[in-house]
Amino acid sequence: MVTQTKIAPTKTTVTIPDSRPPIPPTDLIFDDGEPLESNRHRIAMNVLIRSLQEGFGEREDYFAGGNMFIYYSSEQVRNKEFRGPDFFAVLNVDGKTDRQGWVVWEENGRYPDVIVELMSPSTARIDKGIKKDIYEQVFRTPDYYIFDPFAPDSLQGWHLNGQYQELTKNERGWLWCESLGLWLGTWSGEIQRETAVWLRFYDGDGKLVPLPEEAAEQRAEAAERELKVAQQGLQQGAKRQLLRILNLRFGEVPSNLETSLQGLSVQQLEELAGAAGAERHNL
Repeated sequence: MVTQTKIAPTKTTVTIPDSRPPIPPTDLIFDDGEPLESNRHRIAMNVLIRSLQEGFGEREDYFAGGNMFIYYSSEQVRNKEFRGPDFFAVLNVDGKTDRQGWVVWEENGRYPDVIVELMSPSTARIDKGIKKDIYEQVFRTPDYYIFDPFAPDSLQGWHLNGQYQELTKNERGWLWCESLGLWLGTWSGEIQRETAVWLRFYDGDGKLVPLPEEAAEQRAEAAERELKVAQQGLQQGAKRQLLRILNLRFGEVPSNLETSLQGLSVQQLEELAGAAGAERHNL
């Protein structure tokens, strides 16, 4: 007799990969305690941020920052290997949100549209090398620029067209920023008691994008010019009125009288016209 032995089926354990994204880190730091290279670097960074804010006016659909951490991966956080750019701008985001840094996974995956690194001899190799590679290959930032505030001819820029293509300067030595619709170029002058060649924005017509205090000064000068024109108009009107009264009073006015009246104020001219008119009425 043949005995049949039943063999229990073997169970195969299949490991299903976890398709859920890794939980992003929450223990982020936003200050490494390292200062900018120099006071001029600090001023140069603020010039870019503040002038862009002035140039964009009431717009609230962008964010401009500087010397802030940009977090883009958990590995980067673990390795503590990347410090944020000196200046960057992100378009089509909520500009009213308070941010200590730019955390990509909290910003719907958005990376900077424009980055400017303010170089120094100690950072030039990194800014032209590993950082440029990260901005090109990871961030896919459309417009990247480098400039050394102590080297006026150091401005360089790249535009992303599949990969970074170096930009060509115009006849003024400026580089076009397609993302912002502005030129980046140098400007020589004093800012915050330091005279230097600064990296500044220019609009499409080649006009300097002012800092808030420069814009306020321009508005004050324009108002003063308008007031002067208005005063001159009032003065001319008062002078014509006085001459008309004098012509009626005497029939003929000496030719040098009009010249003599030029130095009088509107109030003085009106008082003379009033006196002459009253005297004529009493005759």
